[in-house]
Amino acid sequence: MRKLSLSDGADSFDVALFEATAPSAAVLFAVGGGGNPERHLPLLASLQDSGCTVAAPYFDRLVTPIPTAADLLMRARRLRLALDQIAQLRVPTTGMGHSIGATMLLALAGGQVWMRDRTRLDIAPEPRFAQLVLMAPATDFFRAPGALEAVRLPIQVWAAAKDVITPPAQAELLRQALADRVAVDLHVVADADHFSFMNTRPPQTNESLPDREAFLAELAAEVIGFVVR
Repeated sequence: MRKLSLSDGADSFDVALFEATAPSAAVLFAVGGGGNPERHLPLLASLQDSGCTVAAPYFDRLVTPIPTAADLLMRARRLRLALDQIAQLRVPTTGMGHSIGATMLLALAGGQVWMRDRTRLDIAPEPRFAQLVLMAPATDFFRAPGALEAVRLPIQVWAAAKDVITPPAQAELLRQALADRVAVDLHVVADADHFSFMNTRPPQTNESLPDREAFLAELAAEVIGFVVR
């Protein structure tokens, strides 16, 4: 892994870059509210070992449970800037993310983000994705009529049965809204919680899975199979 520093107007931000020797695929990884993609380090390294070049931007930790419009627009903008770094490889690119990161990828894939005050965020669709992998996506932003109409990519979705932050019903919303026109491969993991998809959990959280290491190995295998098929 090496770090890039990219410009975002007058500001800058870091991107973790995992470069495969002869990449057959690329992945843009969008981290959740904690903002540190290194909490998923073994997964990202496994993708690299499987022939994927991965770009994973760092973000400041979200300080409120519900992100502001400015938070979301900044994340969308910086994800697009990071995507520029791997799009030049001219290989199929997967958007992969956890929690609010998964939400932002859905927005970039054409989903219309609606805030609680009923304002719609202006996020232009990103045509460079071939597919998405979404872990514990927050989909309440897409409950307006037609909000997911423009999403036309195959999606692998992961939800946790014991997730109280983004419950499985939020992932089920995607299957109900999209399955008539795109492939939605939904996995609901028994005994898992919102943070079970992370290799390094947030402090003061307790794992609900009986064997998290076995699950994370299975998750990596399933995700890699989807990305490089």
